[in-house]
Amino acid sequence: MKLIKDTEFGGERPLFASRDLRLENVIIREGESAIKECSNIEALDCRFDGNYPFWHVHGFRIERCYFDIGGRSALWYSDHLLMRDTVIDAPKMFREMSVLDLENVTLNDADEVFWRCNDLHLKNVVLHGGTYPFMFSRGIYVDGLESDSKYVFQYVKDVEIHNARITTKDAFWEVENVTVYDSVLDGEYLGWHSKNLRLINCHISGEQPLCYATDLVLENCTFDPSCDRAFEYSTLQADIRGSITNIKNPASGRIVADAIGSVTLDENIKAPTDCRILLRSSDF
Repeated sequence: MKLIKDTEFGGERPLFASRDLRLENVIIREGESAIKECSNIEALDCRFDGNYPFWHVHGFRIERCYFDIGGRSALWYSDHLLMRDTVIDAPKMFREMSVLDLENVTLNDADEVFWRCNDLHLKNVVLHGGTYPFMFSRGIYVDGLESDSKYVFQYVKDVEIHNARITTKDAFWEVENVTVYDSVLDGEYLGWHSKNLRLINCHISGEQPLCYATDLVLENCTFDPSCDRAFEYSTLQADIRGSITNIKNPASGRIVADAIGSVTLDENIKAPTDCRILLRSSDF
């Protein structure tokens, strides 16, 4: 493997089509596509200021690096990435990629990141700001996520999440086959139009959660008092610990809670209208 260290590059495509290359303490200055059409690349303790540095790269490792704002759209159309201990201030990262393994990574402008990616493994990742992280991605495993981005995890499939703290709105819209464990989900309109969304040991905040959901499952979950008009037009099996403020017009299934503030069943309820709503000790 060729070693390049303690130097800098700028301009157009300075390392185009490189193979078996290790970069140490290298700065990529203003320019475009510095490491395009490359394979078997390692970057350690590097800084990226120019646009689009890693496009069409196959097999690469990035550790202890920094992507400045100018390094926007840095990782597209690439595969088999291992990224560790890296800070990213640039937006629109990770598009049309597969086989990504990230650990201890912070994205300070998480606008439109992780779009149309497959086979993601994330550990201890932080997302700040931006909109629509993970749009249209599938095959995601997360252990440790902190996010205040808006509209997170929309249109994703085949996802498993552990130990997340997500503050947002419209999270998990139109998802399919998603399971979330031991997490805090804070934001209105959670999980609308989802299919096979399963929440286990989660705490949920925000108004109108989990409406229009199909085959929704909740196990040992708690709800903030802000959660009114929950489960409207959803089919579900829900085990709620503690109290829920209001349940409105669930379509079918079974809901059990320790306490229920109120239930709204009106002329707008949709078939099959056979949802059983129970207090843990008796029929509601």
